Amino acid sequence: MNDHNYIDFGSWAEGLAEKFLKDRGYMITGRNYRKPWGEIDIIAEKEGIVIFVEVKASDSPAPKGFEPEKRVNNDKILRIKRAAQTYIQQKNLDDKSWQIDLIAIELDKDRGAAKITHFKNIGI
Repeated sequence: MNDHNYIDFGSWAEGLAEKFLKDRGYMITGRNYRKPWGEIDIIAEKEGIVIFVEVKASDSPAPKGFEPEKRVNNDKILRIKRAAQTYIQQKNLDDKSWQIDLIAIELDKDRGAAKITHFKNIGI
């Protein structure tokens, strides 16, 4: 997959994750918040909680042990957490509860379907 296709696939996966969240009552408040020390794919809110969402996707069903969620390690979570803390400070949301979620997407092109798994509050 060349870089252009990878970026297109990443945007597509984030759009699918956004729709998934909206369909479940989340309000999307931002996308692709970037700082030199970390980035957040989607920022949402539900029931007064600010949710920072990492989206990981595979363009085919992943073999056992290589699922998209396995690509989020503690270092990645710490970078997301640092970016989230910056966002909270910049937006004066210190009074809000917040968490980090992960949405894993596995595309099955043959079936024309995607498996979406939502892991809530993965922060350490």
